[in-house]
Amino acid sequence: MDESVFATLRRGFAGREEARFLETPDGRSWTYGDLLARSAAYARMLVGSGLSPGDRVAVQVEKSAENLFLYFGCLRAGGVYLPLNTAYTLSELEYFLSDAEPRIVVVAPERVAEVKRLAPRAVVLALDARGRGSAAEAADAAAGPFSDIPRGADDLAAILYTSGTTGRAKGAMLTHRNLASNAMVLKDYWRITAEDVLLHALPVYHVHGLFTATNTLVAAGGAIIFLPRFDLDLVFRFLPRATVMMGVPTYYTRMLADPRLGRETVAKVRLFISGSAPLLPETHRAFLERTGHAILERYGMTETGMNASNPYEGERRAGTVGFPLPGVEIRITDPETGRVLPAGEIGMIEVRGPNVFKGYWKNPEKTKAEFREDGFFVTGDLGRFDEKGYLSIVGRAKDLVISGGLNVYPKEVEEAIDALPGVVESAVVGVPHPDFGEAVIACVVRAKGAAIDEAAIQKALADKLAAFKRPKRVIFLDELPRNAMGKVQKNLLRERFADLFAAAPAALR
Repeated sequence: MDESVFATLRRGFAGREEARFLETPDGRSWTYGDLLARSAAYARMLVGSGLSPGDRVAVQVEKSAENLFLYFGCLRAGGVYLPLNTAYTLSELEYFLSDAEPRIVVVAPERVAEVKRLAPRAVVLALDARGRGSAAEAADAAAGPFSDIPRGADDLAAILYTSGTTGRAKGAMLTHRNLASNAMVLKDYWRITAEDVLLHALPVYHVHGLFTATNTLVAAGGAIIFLPRFDLDLVFRFLPRATVMMGVPTYYTRMLADPRLGRETVAKVRLFISGSAPLLPETHRAFLERTGHAILERYGMTETGMNASNPYEGERRAGTVGFPLPGVEIRITDPETGRVLPAGEIGMIEVRGPNVFKGYWKNPEKTKAEFREDGFFVTGDLGRFDEKGYLSIVGRAKDLVISGGLNVYPKEVEEAIDALPGVVESAVVGVPHPDFGEAVIACVVRAKGAAIDEAAIQKALADKLAAFKRPKRVIFLDELPRNAMGKVQKNLLRERFADLFAAAPAALR
């Protein structure tokens, strides 16, 4: 029996082959029949290029319909999909390719030559923002029927790289059960049906845009308006046709700052969902007042997909992420002892369920360290349940910064800054930001007599780090605060510069 995620999704749109699946702002559209045919062509192409079940397919391309067909084709061919942020530099990409050892790599046309050098054993293909390139051409040539390669529920479907505040990025291994169970639970919990139209402005290189949004709508046979990026003009152009929108808090703060947002604009929308970063209570209240919609906030992570959600019916409490999803267990424990804590007490969030990942790629030691003996995954997030069972995320045990819904790991940024001439040391932290939720800032100690300034550091980081990782501000200090053990007290830096971006948009004042 085929227990792949695609087999599960396919049952959701069975009989709807003539129904619209996807449309893009340039007027192009595809049916579910097109999804079957085009993903089959990519599956045939991948197998013909040497892909065997379990082989990795690394993809770093701009968002397009062909990008999605490639994703589904990889699943049908038994491959393991490895999406990579388009902002990653070649230096960053080199690590992922060496660690994952993909059989096939698909990148932007201008990167093909360099990637062939980085991954000489891989087949390297191209795909541009319009869905054109050697990958699409090879799929054209491979068009025809395809018999899906059966996969078991515990076989890998995807690897997504994530990391803590120290060490190199880790590949979270997601199985077909992980992805399928999450899609089916969310479809039911959020009442997604074939009548829904999702306004999709998210990137498709992480869990939110690729799995939470796309898989869930496909599982219901709904339609997707596929925007290339979050662009306010495009959002307000297509919002009157949408019934559902998923986004990060930054999307909603920017919409609130635009006079076009009003009740008439969202008359057809029945559900706004927010995730990937904390939604400020004032954003929740301002959006409700302006549109009549209470944004539904939920909680997930790369290793687990979605864990909790505010209810579809009932109170959506600002500042909380709601209740554990059906089939998902969440407990709060003492970080030191592992003792389960009662409601009201803050502790470590631990999760168990069919959504929880298999472990870290080629890293059994880290995998073992992150799981309890009874199967609960230690998330690294701190939270608490209130008296009614709503979960609140109150902080992170690690120094992870989430800026605009994207994870930034301070150690990586600090290493890049510390390597610059004239820098003694640095400390990178996240501080509140009215648009991005959190902004990355760097506190830097200069060598005596060094002339390095903020502009020089920003220029030096441009070729080393993706834009979202680079500090919004660089602040020079005579020394970094330390405790008696010599450890940098980042909490003091966060407190000191908490008001650095205090000026909020008018809509949120």
